Amino acid sequence: MAIDPIMETANDNFGQLGASSKHLARRLLTIGENRLELLMVEVQEERERLLHAILLALGVAVFGFLAGVALTVALVVLLWQLSPVAVLLVLTSLYVAIAVYLYRRFIALQRDWKTLPATLDQFKKDRACLENILE
Repeated sequence: MAIDPIMETANDNFGQLGASSKHLARRLLTIGENRLELLMVEVQEERERLLHAILLALGVAVFGFLAGVALTVALVVLLWQLSPVAVLLVLTSLYVAIAVYLYRRFIALQRDWKTLPATLDQFKKDRACLENILE
């Protein structure tokens, strides 16, 4: 029985195509696994950073409040004979100005916050690479 050379070449091509497909699938799975690991690491880092920021903010708020109360009491007692109402109004204005300044800083921090920048950047690079390969 004679084997047709065209059939043999076609079988070889299908075998190479299957091997290439498996290789591509393995590479895509490896890339996906790496990106998922990167995402998990960044989520963990973001969680720890957020918890640290919350604890620091809480400490600043508590001790800032205590300092403000102590300063207010000291100034009111010191300047009571001059004009208690004027002292309280000046201190209230000062506290409101500081609160507005801190609020603006907080809003700027939220606006500039970037979540998972390395993962998103890597996904963009992967997409561009795949587009180049598939073209």
